Amino acid sequence: MKRIIAGLFIALLTLAAQAADTKHVDRWEKEIAAFEAADRVHPPQTNAILFIGSSGIRMWTTLAKDFPEHRVLNRGFGGSMIMDSTRFAERIVFPYKPKMIVLRAGTNDLAAGRTADQVIADFQAFVAKVHEQLPTTDILYVGMNPTPARWKQHAREVTVNTAIAAFAKTAPHVQYLDTNDQYLDANGQPRADLIAADGLHFNAAGYKALTALISPYLPKE
Repeated sequence: MKRIIAGLFIALLTLAAQAADTKHVDRWEKEIAAFEAADRVHPPQTNAILFIGSSGIRMWTTLAKDFPEHRVLNRGFGGSMIMDSTRFAERIVFPYKPKMIVLRAGTNDLAAGRTADQVIADFQAFVAKVHEQLPTTDILYVGMNPTPARWKQHAREVTVNTAIAAFAKTAPHVQYLDTNDQYLDANGQPRADLIAADGLHFNAAGYKALTALISPYLPKE
């Protein structure tokens, strides 16, 4: 009975997330297909650390160099939301059988009009879907960091971060990484020295800071 209830819960969360914006169904097909084509030419090793999420991951071109002691795989697709990673899990998560997933997404979701509660539910749906097939895969959620471009939604980002941090304390194989303080200056404003000229994405120093924050959470090879 518990398995049936759990299955229904997963299905309801996933359907709710996918029904929220049906326009996203085909938006990423070209990028996902490109990942699959690359995998056919050079099949990635399983049991690696999978980095997935929006542009903050996609633009992390130094990922392998930044984590030289780990086997890492970048499957970020810019502009995506948490629900997109859930939707495409069969194609860019499950085939890799990762030992750990590092997810950084959520700010696009809020910018697109999703409420904090919806984004929290979207993350829970992602966890549920992943753990349905990969029950021992660790999931590290990289909390949303403040940026000048989206400073107006910062309070909602903190609400989501706080809820996911609380969820991670009770959910097996789920961890939360707070980045808020690292990217704020002494006046409580976003640190311009860590953000690119567009006011949204990381610059090289921003990625260096993020590398230092994530490193302690990664498993030993």
